[in-house]
Parts: sequence; C-alpha cells; structure tokens
Amino acid sequence: MAKNKTVFICQECGYESPKWMGKCPECNSWNTFIEEQKKLEFKRAVTISDKHIPQSIVNIVSSKQERYDTKISELNRVLGGGLVKGSLTLISGDPGIGKSTLLLQTSGNISKNYGKVLYVSGEESEQQIKMRADRLNAIYKDLFVVSETNIDIIEKHVKEVKPIFVIIDSIQTLYKPIITSAPGSVSQVRECSNELMRLAKTNNIPFFIVAHVTKQGELAGPRVLEHMVDTVLYFEGERTQEFRILRTIKNRFGTTSEIGVFEMREEGLIEISNPSQVFLEETNYLKEGSAVIGIVEGTRPVLVEVQALVGHTNAPMPRRTSIGVESSRLSLILAVLEKKLNIPFYSSDVYVNVVGGLNLNGTYGDLGIALALISSVKGIPIKLEKTMIVGEIGLTGEVRPVAFCEKLVNEGIKLGFEKFIIPNNNLGKINKYKNVIGVSSLRECLKKVF
Repeated sequence: MAKNKTVFICQECGYESPKWMGKCPECNSWNTFIEEQKKLEFKRAVTISDKHIPQSIVNIVSSKQERYDTKISELNRVLGGGLVKGSLTLISGDPGIGKSTLLLQTSGNISKNYGKVLYVSGEESEQQIKMRADRLNAIYKDLFVVSETNIDIIEKHVKEVKPIFVIIDSIQTLYKPIITSAPGSVSQVRECSNELMRLAKTNNIPFFIVAHVTKQGELAGPRVLEHMVDTVLYFEGERTQEFRILRTIKNRFGTTSEIGVFEMREEGLIEISNPSQVFLEETNYLKEGSAVIGIVEGTRPVLVEVQALVGHTNAPMPRRTSIGVESSRLSLILAVLEKKLNIPFYSSDVYVNVVGGLNLNGTYGDLGIALALISSVKGIPIKLEKTMIVGEIGLTGEVRPVAFCEKLVNEGIKLGFEKFIIPNNNLGKINKYKNVIGVSSLRECLKKVF
C-alpha cells in the first residue's frame, strides 16, 4: 500500500523540505524549490547475496578494463585509452557546441567495427538524426536510432536490440512514469540515472549520457549525477570559433584534466593531433604585449600565445578583463609587478587574452603573462625571437619551478623554438639542451629578456 505526499525539492542540489523556502540551506541558491509529489512505499527486508560478502582485498583478483576503440584518437585520449565496457560517461557543453555531432560520429565508428549501437534521442526525431548522419557519412546498418523519453520503454529497447553501446541524448528529457514531477527535475534525473547505471553495470554496456548546462556554464540538475557516473567530459569553445576543446573533469579509468582538440567543419568534428601548431599558426613573435607560454593539460604539453594590452584610463575603477585566465590569478600577477618592480597599473585598463580559446589551469603561464604585461606597458616587444616561457610567480617576486618542464621544452624544440626561459630550479634536468635560460626572480628575468 502506498500513499503520496507533497515535498519541495531544490533543483540545484536535491535538498528536500516539507515547506517552500526562498533560499536553500544546503547550497544557498535562491528560488530553486519546486513542489513535487513523493510516493511513500513500505520498505521490505533486504537479503544479501552470497556473491557479495566481505573478503580480503588480497584475495580479490584485479581485472583489466576492456575498451572499445572509438577510432577518434582525441576522444580516446580524454577517455583514458578508449570506451570502457559497462561505464557511464557524462558529456556536457553549451548548446550547438558539437555534442550530438561527436556522439553520432562515435556511434557510427563503433557500429562499423564492433556491433549494434542504440542512439536514443529525446530532443530530435529519427528523421533529424538521419539528416545529420547523412552529412557526417555515418550510415551503418548496425546503428539503431529511436526517439523516446520514457525510461521504461528505453529499457525494453535495450533488451530487444541488445546493443554493445548506448547513447542517451539527453538525461534532462527522460522521465519515469511513476514519478509525477516534470522531466529534468531532481527526482526524475536521479531516478533515470539510477536506471541507466543499473542497465550499464548489469549488462556490461557502456552508456554515453548528454547533459544540459546552465547559463553560468555549469552542469544542470543535481550534483549527484556527477557522482554517479564514471567519467565527466565537458565541451569548451565558442560556436563562432572553429576549435572545440573536450576536457575531462572526472575519470575513474584514466587521467583527469586531459584535453582533446577538435575543429568543427561541415563534415563534422575533425581531430587536431598537434594543437600547439594550430594555436601558434598566426603568431608574430616580435609584437609588443605577446608571449608564448607552455602549459600541460593532463599528460599533453601545449604551447599557446598569450596577449596583453595595457592602456591609460581616467576612470576611477580601471578595468581588469581576462579571457582564458582566472581573474584572481591576473590580479595576483599585477600586484606582484607593482610591489616588486614598481610598475604602476592602478591608472591603466588591463586586458589579457589566450589565443585560440583555451582556458589556462594551473600556474604554468604566470611568467609569460607577466612579461606580456610588461611588454605592453613599456611598448617594447620581447627581443628574443621564437621564445617559450614557463614559470610560476611567487608573492615575493621569485620564479618558482613547475612540473613537466622537460616535456614542455621538448615540445618547443619540435615546433622550432630557439630560446627557452624556465625557472632556475628546473635547470638540473634540462642542462643537456642549448639556449635554455634559467631565472630565479622577476627582476633577473627582465634583464635577460628585454
């Protein structure tokens, strides 16, 4: 016997309350509570299977994950080497960024080489998917397409078709009939995700789940969705730009913070095997306010150009605008330059941009950003042509060492760079290379560069 009761659920974090509240006490979000019907059922006794009993970790045999090759090397990279059987992968990004295009290309490759693939769409009809598949040249007899949002019917399709790979586009459109709330609500997303996880684990089928994002660029729906899945991928880039960056946020089967670089063309997403060369394609090495920096994304060394523009202003509050660089990191670098080198920025607007649409994570680019800012404010270009700069800046003005410096120098040598400015403490492993300049402070760096 069951009965219903009304509860109010926060659509951001899933917090439940018996009454409506303006502010969620769990995540501090405003106006996120929505009334939902909750069905109460009597709990039954749970019996433990003989197969699932506590045992010593010494007696457990390690198993190697079986993977499918997606035939897209950039996607294989962010997945940790391929698609793991029985895994749940969540992919999100802005509308029109290329999520459905990438998944249709992937499903075509897997159906061609391995077997049946089921593409479930809750947003497009079968005819719309066929039109995209024609454009992407992804027409294969083992690629099955269905437009459905009922999770119970989707489960029947999975049992009937018996695919080796399933794509759900998207989780916000699915619903379970016994739950009265609307599709996309916390209750529906949580329940549908549980059903998909059960299907994936019990049948050893990898699932790709598409998720929407909010206006702030964050994953829409409850955070429990990210905790349940094995891998979380995020598409970065602007719809008006050619390049797309697929970044790993979470990965139980590989390295996190890995990136894959793609170029959007009419025939679909084309992988970029050497992103450094693409990002530096139109770089002029003798322009003021420009510097080439080396960063590491996951296990991949990437060289990008960072540009700075410093201009005088009479406004009481100067602007600080950064694209691809954290604003807090830019403020820290400006404070160190003012304090340690007596370079005034309090009466100037400062703009910093990373060419190519890449977002810098970590502190690899600190020294390069600082030199680009000094070059712009003084109106003097960096005299050393084809120079790569790597280093972290401390609050006392020292240049601190970074990890994987030798890997970055090797990448620069491949691309024809002639000079390398690195922290002094990284010189020990890179003494074998010529034209490597070690610096220990910002003041010493200025003397050697300008």
